[in-house]
Amino acid sequence: MKKQKSANLARLVSGPRQLNRKRRGEVAEAAFLHKASSLGFSIAKPWGESDRYDFILQSGNSLARVQVKSAYSAGEYGGYTFHACGNCHTDVYTSQDIDFLVAYIVPDDVWYVLPIEIFRGISGAKLFPQSRRRMSKFEKYREAWHLMTDEPSRFM
Repeated sequence: MKKQKSANLARLVSGPRQLNRKRRGEVAEAAFLHKASSLGFSIAKPWGESDRYDFILQSGNSLARVQVKSAYSAGEYGGYTFHACGNCHTDVYTSQDIDFLVAYIVPDDVWYVLPIEIFRGISGAKLFPQSRRRMSKFEKYREAWHLMTDEPSRFM
């Protein structure tokens, strides 16, 4: 069922009436709303587009500013690149801007919950969801939704 859902979403986005970048981002944000709310998070969406984050998540006493990014096609060696910046590649997100970058890989219906601290000194992350090796330094963030809760984390 999960593979069918992600295949349908990928087909919708890349079909005959291909969606532009802005619309693909909106589709990813809608998928994020569904995923996060189904996991029990309370979600707020800031008014307008002036903030560097897309959502505020609440779990217990924790609030987290979240920027959602999505990828629809793999690059070299099956990797998906996510940049920790907005439209200007020199303006990298910091902990002053967001708490988490949540990366959604649409064809695989896989989410990575990346704390902004991992982007210190780098401007992006390359994720390999199909890798059988599971040795990527970012794999520990795959579906790591617990990082945005009050639960003690085993990764930080």
